[in-house]
Amino acid sequence: MPAIPTAPEPFAIHVAEADLADLRARLDRVRLPEPETDPAQGIELRRLTALIEAWRRHDWRATEARWNAIPHYRVRLDGLGIAFWHVRSPEPAALPLLLTHGWPGSVLEFEDVLGPLTDPVAHGGSARDAFHVVVPALPGFGFSDRPAEPGWHPGRTARAWADLMTVLGYPRFAAHGGDWGAYVSTELARLAPERVAGLHLTMPLASPLPADRVNPTRDEQCIVDRRDRHLADGYGFGMLMGTRPQTIGYSLLDSPAGLAAWLGEKFTAFADTAGVSVAQQIDTIALYWLTGTGASTARWYWEALRWVPRSAEEENARPVTVPTFCSLFPADPWPTARRWAHRRYRDLRTWHVLDRGGHFPGLEQPALLVSEIRDAFREVRDGRPV
Repeated sequence: MPAIPTAPEPFAIHVAEADLADLRARLDRVRLPEPETDPAQGIELRRLTALIEAWRRHDWRATEARWNAIPHYRVRLDGLGIAFWHVRSPEPAALPLLLTHGWPGSVLEFEDVLGPLTDPVAHGGSARDAFHVVVPALPGFGFSDRPAEPGWHPGRTARAWADLMTVLGYPRFAAHGGDWGAYVSTELARLAPERVAGLHLTMPLASPLPADRVNPTRDEQCIVDRRDRHLADGYGFGMLMGTRPQTIGYSLLDSPAGLAAWLGEKFTAFADTAGVSVAQQIDTIALYWLTGTGASTARWYWEALRWVPRSAEEENARPVTVPTFCSLFPADPWPTARRWAHRRYRDLRTWHVLDRGGHFPGLEQPALLVSEIRDAFREVRDGRPV
């Protein structure tokens, strides 16, 4: 029987000065290898060196000040402490919106979209596009608790998110996600379709059936090829964290250079040419370091990979019936074809293939992400087209 949720309490962050001093000392004595002999071997020495130098100059207190200016809370859900941002709109008719991040991200992925989503009039938009925004940190991420028992997979997290929205007084809401946030949001829409007004995804979760690989269209063949390349050459990190997260976790907790390499590589590999700025990367890397969540975030993969459907048939056996809106950013490493998605997302309303952006749209293209979210949910506000 899940534990009864507690009432949310305001939660200000303040990292101890001793932890910052320890970090500075570790950064000053990092030990790095010789340069790679081929760029395909991983994050280049020159780029990691630049990240470390930027981290030495990073002002964590400034990050804290920005963070503490955002309404931040903690609540106990299913026995686990969950930290979240909750920013209410000044517009009384605002639609509640739940945003869920992934790995190697954090709630910081959504920092730049909070203002435009909650107060569109102040950002050149219309009052009808206003949202009350809720941004929880996944279990084991950021200032949420690190699970001490197995079982915190996307399904359990989706149920906790439903409880969170109940605690906040939102019986009906919209949901958005990419990366693991897409898994949690998809499952939430599947488990509570009467509550989820609409679902917006930047990484829809649908795979080709065996027959789709036999006679694909030209575009579908390109998508299949990209997915296969990613699994063969870009997903080693996921297989390692999905099988031996504790082993890599020791290094991620003990070496800031190792953590910067492990996260920083993906911020470039999965982004578009505009990329995720060095400052944005360091904010997130520092968050992982100062919260000591390198191992717990890795264990998320161990949990999730034992829970996810193993085939397209299993995915399609978990259909989603709520209105679904998809925005496809071209540099995302895990593309999906609309025909495959239609089989799982039974009420697929829009499929926008965009001309820029990658796996981290909230960091790379925040204005474009805001526009896509606004456009998507206009159709489902108040339960009718507008």
